[in-house]
Amino acid sequence: MIASDRAREKARELRPNDFPGGVYPPENKRQSTGEPIGSIPLADELVIPLSQHVGGSALPLVKLGDTVLKGQKIAEADGLISCPVHAPSSGRVMAIEPAPVPHPSGLPADCITLRTDGEERWCQLEPCEDFRTLAPMDLLEKIRDCGIAGMGGAGFPTAVKLDPHGGAEIDTLIINGTECEPYITADDMLMRERAEEIVAGVEILAYILDEPERVLIGIEDNKPEAIEAMRAAVAGTRFDVVVFPTKYPSGGEKQLIQILTGREVPNRGLPANVGIVCQNVGTVRAVYRAVRFGEPLISRVTTVVGEALERQRNIEVPIGTPIRHILKQHGAHRGLMQKVVIGGPMMGYTIDDERAPVIKTTNCLLVPSRKELPPAPPAQACIRCGFCAEACPASLLPQQLYWYARADDREKLEAYNLFDCIECGCCSYVCPSSIPLVQYYRAAKGDIRLAEAEKEKSDRARDRFEFRKLRLEKAEREKEAKRKARREAAELARQQREQAAASGEETPATEAAQKEADVVAAALARVKAKQASPEQQLARAQRSVASAESRVERMQQKLQAAEESQRDQLSAQLKAAELKLQEARQKLAEAEHKAEATPAAEEEPVVPDKAKAQSAIEKAKAAAAARANMSPEEKLAAEITALKARVEKARVRLEKACSAGDANIEAFETALKNLQNKLDDKMREQQKLTGGDH
Repeated sequence: MIASDRAREKARELRPNDFPGGVYPPENKRQSTGEPIGSIPLADELVIPLSQHVGGSALPLVKLGDTVLKGQKIAEADGLISCPVHAPSSGRVMAIEPAPVPHPSGLPADCITLRTDGEERWCQLEPCEDFRTLAPMDLLEKIRDCGIAGMGGAGFPTAVKLDPHGGAEIDTLIINGTECEPYITADDMLMRERAEEIVAGVEILAYILDEPERVLIGIEDNKPEAIEAMRAAVAGTRFDVVVFPTKYPSGGEKQLIQILTGREVPNRGLPANVGIVCQNVGTVRAVYRAVRFGEPLISRVTTVVGEALERQRNIEVPIGTPIRHILKQHGAHRGLMQKVVIGGPMMGYTIDDERAPVIKTTNCLLVPSRKELPPAPPAQACIRCGFCAEACPASLLPQQLYWYARADDREKLEAYNLFDCIECGCCSYVCPSSIPLVQYYRAAKGDIRLAEAEKEKSDRARDRFEFRKLRLEKAEREKEAKRKARREAAELARQQREQAAASGEETPATEAAQKEADVVAAALARVKAKQASPEQQLARAQRSVASAESRVERMQQKLQAAEESQRDQLSAQLKAAELKLQEARQKLAEAEHKAEATPAAEEEPVVPDKAKAQSAIEKAKAAAAARANMSPEEKLAAEITALKARVEKARVRLEKACSAGDANIEAFETALKNLQNKLDDKMREQQKLTGGDH
């Protein structure tokens, strides 16, 4: 009696519920289930996007030309909501640059292009025969490190989803085997052929979630072979396979939770808020492969279907395989092809560039003919029929959302719960005016997210500005307090000095003030001593003029002796030299004027010898003229002589440094070595000129 009561209670618990709205489009699933999951030849190049999931893009760990092994991590996760990326095959990194990716925007994204070597050499893996020997946190880290992301939706990182934040208590684990979208049969075939691996993965998830009370595997009733295979696989376990009527979009996460448990996920909430974690069957199998064999997520089962193909089936394809390679292997008829759709006809999107690759969330490639999936007719005016509201599975008001999206009324859109829309396409499917409602909602969501990001950015900038303002005000207050303290101390010292002078005594405060004054006076004297006198400035200006004149003369001589092809470049150099000479002469005139205006009393501390300075200038001019008239051999000989003298001086300095135990011995050695190398180069150059090498 008790056993029968429990059976009836369990039957009531497993009785599926319904959700509002929904539609019944043609399923078209038999085309791709006629043969087992297959494979195709490895592509010559794999294009692996750094972002294949919700969250931040991964950061590359490889560089151009690196050789990688199959399964090797080639990009690291950037933050919590991110996933690492692994090499789907062995080969060489050919590019790290933007490339076409499967995305509704059609914009390129950063990718790693891998040239495969055909050897399929694996990197070292870390298998685990018994997952119960590891702690749940260790298993989560393993899943995160293997790059597992949701394979049935937007690709949310699985490790994050299995580790609910905020201490939420999970009492139900739901495995989604619904696959309600027309044409797609990847999960159906996976459950038929790999049911044991899926159940093994469910056991791992249940262990990580601390064995929740219920583990439910939801499957629509249009998959009898998958239902039979999964029921056979769960025999002897506490897992339940729940079958419910086919209706689109029962595979939506919130809709499936409502069907199996009757619970509703709150607005902008997560399943964990109502004690539930939901995972796709493909993701569960990937978790099993990652834990049991240490395999990262580098391939997935994808449906390839459409009347424009010679062969329609499911294949397990390496991530990064270009779509055009897959189409070629399935005999795509270019004359029949209307377009290529990623996903199904309800929620999928068209791609224009077939170089885009398969990623972790690519569950279907739909290649229909025009007859099979004719283009949508032009949109007409809304007739307010209300069919969209009846079909909406989220109980929204699509008509109002449409008007507010067109008017860009963001406040109203959020008030009408735009972000509860799962973009299933039911409203567009039933609309008699053929209005692409989902496109309006998707664009409105993007605008709102962009506006929120801009607002957050401006808020951070305002906070930084206010913090800086407060910091500066605080610093100014502290400075003013110090100035006030110094003024008060100076006033007190003055009063004490006056009192001491009147009484003929010298107080400690007077001594301290006198010491402080002496320190200040000494500092001012040092600063004044470092400043160049007008005579020193004049001598420096005279040297600059001489140097500039010498350079102009050299450039004039080079220009006269140069060939026609070099004249333009030398003319430009001569013009630059003349401008520098003009600038040097102007500075010399200013220095002469300043020197004449300086009183003689101020000239006494530093009196340069003008005669010596003029003599040095004349010598410099003569040396420059002599070098200009030298032959190349004579110039080289002069340079060698000068370098020998410099080498000898450097050697003497090094010996002195060694004997004195100088801390800069290494610098002296480097300087001597550099000079010796220059001297050796010049000596070899002289030997070549004189024929010494022959």
